[in-house]
Amino acid sequence: MSDHKIVVIGGVACGPKAAARIKRLNPKADVTLIEKGEILSYSGCGMPFYISGEVHDHNELMQTPVGVVRDSHFFKVVKDINVYNRTVAEKIDRQNKIVHALKIDTGEKLEFSYDDLVLATGSETVRPPIPGIDLKGVNILSTIEDARKIKERVSKFKGKNAVIIGGGLIGIEVTEAFVKQGMNVTVIEKEDQLLKNLADPEISIHVRRELMRNGVKLAIGQTVKEIKGDDSSEVSAVVTEQETFPADIVLVSIGVKPNVKLAQDCGLEIGITGGIVTDEYLRTTDKNIYAGGDCAENKNRLTNEVIYTPMGSTANKQGRVIGDNICRRNTKFPGVLGTAICKVFDLTIARTGLTEKQCREKDINYVTVLTPSPDKPHFLPDAKLIIIKLIAENPSGKILGCQVTGYGEAAKRLDIVVAAMSHNGTVFDLENYDLAYAPPYSPAMDNIIVAANIAENKITNTGMSCTPAQVKEQIESGKDFIFLDVRSPQEYEMMRIEDERVKLLPLGKLREKINELPKEKEIIAFCKISLRGYEAQRILEGEGFTNVKYMDGGVVCWPYEKYVKA
Repeated sequence: MSDHKIVVIGGVACGPKAAARIKRLNPKADVTLIEKGEILSYSGCGMPFYISGEVHDHNELMQTPVGVVRDSHFFKVVKDINVYNRTVAEKIDRQNKIVHALKIDTGEKLEFSYDDLVLATGSETVRPPIPGIDLKGVNILSTIEDARKIKERVSKFKGKNAVIIGGGLIGIEVTEAFVKQGMNVTVIEKEDQLLKNLADPEISIHVRRELMRNGVKLAIGQTVKEIKGDDSSEVSAVVTEQETFPADIVLVSIGVKPNVKLAQDCGLEIGITGGIVTDEYLRTTDKNIYAGGDCAENKNRLTNEVIYTPMGSTANKQGRVIGDNICRRNTKFPGVLGTAICKVFDLTIARTGLTEKQCREKDINYVTVLTPSPDKPHFLPDAKLIIIKLIAENPSGKILGCQVTGYGEAAKRLDIVVAAMSHNGTVFDLENYDLAYAPPYSPAMDNIIVAANIAENKITNTGMSCTPAQVKEQIESGKDFIFLDVRSPQEYEMMRIEDERVKLLPLGKLREKINELPKEKEIIAFCKISLRGYEAQRILEGEGFTNVKYMDGGVVCWPYEKYVKA
């Protein structure tokens, strides 16, 4: 295959990975990479950390682990890949297998013939038609050039006002970056919660609290009407339907869409998500053209549905698969689970699989677990809280999704679930995983195993529970029930849910005073994390009570108003 010609369009993640894989498998292949920007093969996900100052030089985002910058010279000398950066691919002639391109700096027209073509054209930031969006100081974050421009602006207006339009992953990460640079930050999100596509409300609420704890002003459920500027066309304010927020810099981050113009123009099939349609080998509807990364559709491994989930990790994996298949290895890409993770100051939030909202929409019979606990034994001084929400099909126990948030080790727990889900694992499998245990790393019964045990209890009707949202609904509807707090009086004084239905009866006194509880009423027991709440449910059922539940997650996971002693 020494005369095998491959052209790769796109030089950020999927494209360079595919090109490098091809050269490793077939060193004699003739590989050309076309990139419209100046900078190649960089970590786009690292840009918020460059803006924050944690990454000191943007070149670090382009370096190999040993510090070599992956520029065009590197790709030619080390990889033997011909790189044409600052070059725009304008047209694909599929019949003659030619890519027509334009050299940006000189206007020179170029033609590249190919045997196989890789489309890794990425995504485009959505720019809504907001009046004033073209003012100076209004930014998007798509490339390193964008990041450098933002950082220069922040340096100029350090200590002043930044407004972020959009409460998704990029918006939240840049929020922290702006705060670390001393800016007064406001986040405007038109939906009723932050990270709405990432997590369910009882998990994402902790992001909201962490942002507020760090001085971020939130405008949730507000729609931007206009961006105002001064006489010099510099941004000065962002106006919503309810408020006006002063702004010296604005980031518009409401999402991205696949960049498919080249594919569309040459007649390749575009799917319902707007991405390029590919098969399991990442071939497009032209057998000599492959596509991967943010420009292509994906398949959900759980549901087999077509989805659009642009992630740098996925782009790199797909680049490798494309490289394999161009070299005739017949490697399949199995799809994705929608795994994502985000750092929000000291808090982590992560998810994989389906959310509860998605399970309801698909009419799946499921159980949920909401369990908070320290990430290692409580007796260690560095133990930190994490909250796990696990979702499993009922009665099969198949794991459908997981969300984790907290200040402790969240990624480890989520990745365990990803591994289980990748092999159609159930909670019955998960509860017996032989995970590494020592006190510096986890409790003897790891948090995720506890979550699996709780799910099993629910599926087998051993543990009957309700969610905080269900309890809240009962309270607001005026339902008459006993909300049984089985903590100690000291705990009650420090933090409590205040409602006339709450009855304080410590677990150690429950058997002694059980006759004080009416058997004809519904009882919902809870404690700090609802371990004792579950114990109370079992005790009461053993004494003949027939309408008893415990509340998932206890006071810690109660996302609504509660008394906390200052």
